[in-house]
Amino acid sequence: MLLLSALGELPKLDFAIFADTGWEPARVYSHLDRVEREIADPAGIPILRVSAGNIRKDALGPAHRFASMPLHILNRDGSPGMSRRQCTGEYKIKPIKRQVRGLLGYPYPSRIPRDVHVEQWIGISTDEFHRAKDSDVRYARNRFPLLELGMSRDDCLSLLAEHGLQSTPKSSCLGCPFHGNAQWRQIRDETPEEWADVVEFDAQIRAGNARANADGRPLLGQAYLHRSRVPLGEAPIDRLTRREQLALDEQQAAEEAEFGPEDGYSPYSCRSGDPVA
Repeated sequence: MLLLSALGELPKLDFAIFADTGWEPARVYSHLDRVEREIADPAGIPILRVSAGNIRKDALGPAHRFASMPLHILNRDGSPGMSRRQCTGEYKIKPIKRQVRGLLGYPYPSRIPRDVHVEQWIGISTDEFHRAKDSDVRYARNRFPLLELGMSRDDCLSLLAEHGLQSTPKSSCLGCPFHGNAQWRQIRDETPEEWADVVEFDAQIRAGNARANADGRPLLGQAYLHRSRVPLGEAPIDRLTRREQLALDEQQAAEEAEFGPEDGYSPYSCRSGDPVA
């Protein structure tokens, strides 16, 4: 959407906001710097970086109130479970709302007049139209430009590639429990330092978040980052999930139909987000 605005295909944005959890992959921060330098600044669109803290440090700090990550839980009776997901609201949505209120000139707890609002663009493509919802606050009116333009995820990827941005990385916490095996493999194989970081974090959250334990509310089980509920360093991340295998089969069939069979095909990394059974 920022690129389309800079190109003049969408109205000029007043601001773009990036909510930083403090634990994004290094390539995300590098990409953000590049987008700011090459697209936003020349178009006169400020990118505002907001944050509610470092989610990794907060999870391990007994003195810090922590918003729960959706950790995979192995209960004492051996049954699987999952902790509540509060991190998106606390580390993404709330900082953005706080910034929006400031831009409107009514920082919390000021009352915002009924006739004052911001038009907030959200980048949902036609593949995920069901996620498009009205804002839950009166001072923000959601708009979905990609849906208005009829753009699919593939259309977005093609546009990015056309402007040299085909390497755009997925923004997510390094240790997000929603990662699929493909994302865990990418971290392990491409950024060994970040892999060591998430393996260490996984070991340290086995008993749940530090603040709850310090307050006498221990986790009745063990917590893990990987859905297999074994230590991340031992998890079966080289195994293709069903979604990955289906994507691989579909892409391979399409390539063979167009070009014929070819050796050396590399696995297709599917999109993650929702847990895969």
